[in-house]
Amino acid sequence: MAAVQRLLRASASGGAAAARRRMSTAVAPEQTPAAAAFPFAAAAGRARRRMAEERNVQWVFLGCPGVGKGTYASRLSRLLGVPHIATGDLVRDELASSGPLSVQLAEIVNQGKLVSDEIIINLLSKRLKKGEEQGESGFILDGFPRTVKQAEILDGVTDIDMVVNLKLREDVLVEKCLGRRICGQCGKNFNLACIDVKGENGLPPIYMAPLLPPNNCMSKLITRADDTEEVVRNRLQIYNDMSQPVEGFYRQQGKLLEFDLPGGIPESWPKLLHVLNLEDQEEMKLATA
Repeated sequence: MAAVQRLLRASASGGAAAARRRMSTAVAPEQTPAAAAFPFAAAAGRARRRMAEERNVQWVFLGCPGVGKGTYASRLSRLLGVPHIATGDLVRDELASSGPLSVQLAEIVNQGKLVSDEIIINLLSKRLKKGEEQGESGFILDGFPRTVKQAEILDGVTDIDMVVNLKLREDVLVEKCLGRRICGQCGKNFNLACIDVKGENGLPPIYMAPLLPPNNCMSKLITRADDTEEVVRNRLQIYNDMSQPVEGFYRQQGKLLEFDLPGGIPESWPKLLHVLNLEDQEEMKLATA
């Protein structure tokens, strides 16, 4: 925790200093104050010295809560052979533990508030350090960074190749979030909402089929405590207020790819692969079988 606090103090010195670090070629990445304080800074310094083709992708997924970041990031993670690291999962794992943060996190999440930079960075740094020790190469981050300060911290220790910003209209997002369910036994996520929105006012129609559970999970479904309409709308408002500066940060770097979801997975997945210049060989085999 002390290392994280030092990291936050270093980043709080201002965006101008971070910008100078990004623009300067005279200072090695591992010598920056943020890199020196971050628990996996040594690994980050080595990674930044590698040629891009010698490591796997290092991508970030942005998007409102419930937009589907986890779904598409996890699919790409399997396709590309890199770990999918979702800060939401890290928070939920900590909530399920008996660790010192669990009570504090429960209060924050149930009120629909955002978890502090210090807590998120602490959880993320432990996860990346563990992955580095296990020989992981590359990653897809989901849910981080949420603020410009977090983005500057991340820039100080590693090179992000691309930032994919998934977008979906708010009325659909709310309906999706209210339809989410979790199996209390196996822990898998499902969605009972069948979204069929007609195109109007220049907006295209959107159809998303429900993601129904198998029979053995149906009677064990539970609703997340924070999936109420009031909390969902509050969470979306907070995210929208904070997301624009982060999007601008990566847009200025030329790394932001904005992708409007045209519908559910069957419609969106192939189009996302197309804009990423990727092909899903397994799905192609199934389509031609």
